[in-house]
Amino acid sequence: MKKSISLLAILALLGCKEDLVKKPDLLIEKSKMMNIMYDLALLEAIKYQNPAVLDSNQIRPKQFIYKKYKIDSLQLAQNNRYYAADYKSYKAMFESVVKRIENEKKRANAIIKLEEKKRKIKIAQLKKKRQLAKKSKDSITVVKTKKGSI
Repeated sequence: MKKSISLLAILALLGCKEDLVKKPDLLIEKSKMMNIMYDLALLEAIKYQNPAVLDSNQIRPKQFIYKKYKIDSLQLAQNNRYYAADYKSYKAMFESVVKRIENEKKRANAIIKLEEKKRKIKIAQLKKKRQLAKKSKDSITVVKTKKGSI
Protein backbone atom coordinates (compact mmCIF):
# COMPACT_ATOMS: atom_id res chain seq x y z
CA MET A 1 0.00 0.00 0.00
CA LYS A 2 2.84 2.35 0.88
CA LYS A 3 4.51 1.54 -2.43
CA SER A 4 1.45 2.55 -4.42
CA ILE A 5 1.07 5.80 -2.49
CA SER A 6 4.76 6.53 -2.94
CA LEU A 7 4.47 5.78 -6.65
CA LEU A 8 1.52 8.14 -6.99
CA ALA A 9 3.44 10.82 -5.10
CA ILE A 10 6.47 10.44 -7.38
CA LEU A 11 4.26 10.62 -10.45
CA ALA A 12 2.67 13.72 -9.01
CA LEU A 13 6.06 15.33 -8.46
CA LEU A 14 7.14 14.50 -12.00
CA GLY A 15 3.87 15.89 -13.30
CA CYS A 16 4.30 19.19 -11.49
CA LYS A 17 5.42 22.07 -13.62
CA GLU A 18 5.86 25.69 -12.84
CA ASP A 19 3.43 26.47 -15.63
CA LEU A 20 -0.15 26.54 -14.59
CA VAL A 21 -1.91 23.48 -15.96
CA LYS A 22 -5.10 24.17 -17.85
CA LYS A 23 -8.26 23.30 -15.93
CA PRO A 24 -9.86 20.18 -17.43
CA ASP A 25 -13.19 20.55 -19.19
CA LEU A 26 -14.66 17.87 -16.94
CA LEU A 27 -13.19 18.78 -13.57
CA ILE A 28 -13.56 16.16 -10.86
CA GLU A 29 -14.29 17.86 -7.56
CA LYS A 30 -11.52 17.62 -4.99
CA SER A 31 -13.37 15.35 -2.53
CA LYS A 32 -14.29 12.92 -5.32
CA MET A 33 -10.68 12.95 -6.54
CA MET A 34 -9.52 12.10 -3.03
CA ASN A 35 -11.99 9.20 -2.94
CA ILE A 36 -10.60 8.00 -6.26
CA MET A 37 -7.06 8.23 -4.90
CA TYR A 38 -8.12 6.29 -1.80
CA ASP A 39 -9.79 3.54 -3.83
CA LEU A 40 -6.82 3.31 -6.18
CA ALA A 41 -4.44 2.95 -3.23
CA LEU A 42 -6.56 0.17 -1.73
CA LEU A 43 -6.93 -1.66 -5.02
CA GLU A 44 -3.21 -1.41 -5.71
CA ALA A 45 -2.46 -2.75 -2.23
CA ILE A 46 -4.81 -5.67 -2.82
CA LYS A 47 -3.25 -6.26 -6.22
CA TYR A 48 0.22 -6.63 -4.69
CA GLN A 49 -0.76 -8.36 -1.43
CA ASN A 50 -3.34 -10.84 -2.70
CA PRO A 51 -3.86 -10.68 -6.47
CA ALA A 52 -6.00 -13.83 -6.42
CA VAL A 53 -8.82 -11.86 -4.76
CA LEU A 54 -9.07 -9.50 -7.72
CA ASP A 55 -8.72 -12.33 -10.23
CA SER A 56 -11.31 -14.57 -8.59
CA ASN A 57 -13.79 -11.68 -8.46
CA GLN A 58 -12.83 -10.58 -11.97
CA ILE A 59 -12.01 -7.05 -10.82
CA ARG A 60 -9.68 -4.90 -12.88
CA PRO A 61 -8.76 -1.96 -10.62
CA LYS A 62 -8.74 0.87 -13.13
CA GLN A 63 -11.91 -0.27 -14.91
CA PHE A 64 -13.56 -0.58 -11.51
CA ILE A 65 -12.65 3.03 -10.71
CA TYR A 66 -13.86 4.28 -14.10
CA LYS A 67 -17.19 2.55 -13.67
CA LYS A 68 -17.67 3.47 -10.00
CA TYR A 69 -16.97 7.18 -10.51
CA LYS A 70 -18.38 7.36 -14.06
CA ILE A 71 -15.14 8.73 -15.52
CA ASP A 72 -12.72 7.63 -18.21
CA SER A 73 -8.95 7.26 -18.27
CA LEU A 74 -8.38 10.59 -20.04
CA GLN A 75 -10.52 12.48 -17.53
CA LEU A 76 -8.67 10.86 -14.63
CA ALA A 77 -5.26 11.62 -16.15
CA GLN A 78 -6.16 15.26 -16.91
CA ASN A 79 -7.57 15.81 -13.44
CA ASN A 80 -4.61 14.13 -11.77
CA ARG A 81 -2.24 16.37 -13.72
CA TYR A 82 -4.33 19.44 -12.87
CA TYR A 83 -4.35 18.71 -9.14
CA ALA A 84 -0.66 17.71 -9.17
CA ALA A 85 0.26 21.12 -10.60
CA ASP A 86 -0.45 22.63 -7.18
CA TYR A 87 2.09 20.67 -5.16
CA LYS A 88 1.02 21.85 -1.71
CA SER A 89 -2.63 21.12 -2.31
CA TYR A 90 -1.84 17.75 -3.89
CA LYS A 91 0.40 16.86 -0.95
CA ALA A 92 -2.42 17.75 1.44
CA MET A 93 -4.76 15.52 -0.57
CA PHE A 94 -2.30 12.62 -0.27
CA GLU A 95 -1.86 13.22 3.44
CA SER A 96 -5.61 13.14 3.86
CA VAL A 97 -5.81 9.87 1.92
CA VAL A 98 -3.00 8.35 4.02
CA LYS A 99 -4.73 9.46 7.22
CA ARG A 100 -7.98 7.88 6.00
CA ILE A 101 -6.16 4.62 5.25
CA GLU A 102 -4.55 4.64 8.69
CA ASN A 103 -7.94 5.26 10.35
CA GLU A 104 -9.50 2.40 8.40
CA LYS A 105 -6.58 0.18 9.36
CA LYS A 106 -7.09 1.02 13.05
CA ARG A 107 -10.81 0.34 12.71
CA ALA A 108 -10.17 -3.00 11.00
CA ASN A 109 -7.64 -3.99 13.66
CA ALA A 110 -10.15 -3.12 16.39
CA ILE A 111 -12.78 -5.29 14.72
CA ILE A 112 -10.28 -8.15 14.40
CA LYS A 113 -9.37 -7.87 18.10
CA LEU A 114 -13.04 -7.86 19.07
CA GLU A 115 -13.74 -10.93 16.94
CA GLU A 116 -10.71 -12.69 18.43
CA LYS A 117 -11.93 -11.87 21.92
CA LYS A 118 -15.42 -13.22 21.09
CA ARG A 119 -13.84 -16.38 19.67
CA LYS A 120 -11.77 -16.94 22.82
CA ILE A 121 -14.85 -16.48 25.00
CA LYS A 122 -16.79 -18.95 22.88
CA ILE A 123 -13.95 -21.50 23.11
CA ALA A 124 -13.82 -21.06 26.90
CA GLN A 125 -17.60 -21.60 27.11
CA LEU A 126 -17.36 -24.77 25.01
CA LYS A 127 -14.56 -26.11 27.23
CA LYS A 128 -16.65 -25.38 30.30
CA LYS A 129 -19.65 -27.22 28.81
CA ARG A 130 -17.45 -30.20 27.97
CA GLN A 131 -16.07 -30.30 31.51
CA LEU A 132 -19.60 -30.18 32.92
CA ALA A 133 -20.71 -32.95 30.56
CA LYS A 134 -17.71 -35.05 31.56
CA LYS A 135 -18.45 -34.54 35.27
CA SER A 136 -22.06 -35.51 34.66
CA LYS A 137 -20.99 -38.73 32.89
CA ASP A 138 -18.52 -39.48 35.69
CA SER A 139 -21.22 -39.07 38.37
CA ILE A 140 -23.57 -41.39 36.42
CA THR A 141 -20.79 -43.98 36.23
CA VAL A 142 -20.21 -43.67 40.00
CA VAL A 143 -23.94 -44.17 40.70
CA LYS A 144 -24.12 -47.23 38.45
CA THR A 145 -21.00 -48.65 40.07
CA LYS A 146 -22.45 -48.15 43.56
CA LYS A 147 -25.74 -49.81 42.58
CA GLY A 148 -23.89 -52.75 41.09
CA SER A 149 -21.82 -53.27 44.21
CA ILE A 150 -24.83 -53.28 46.60
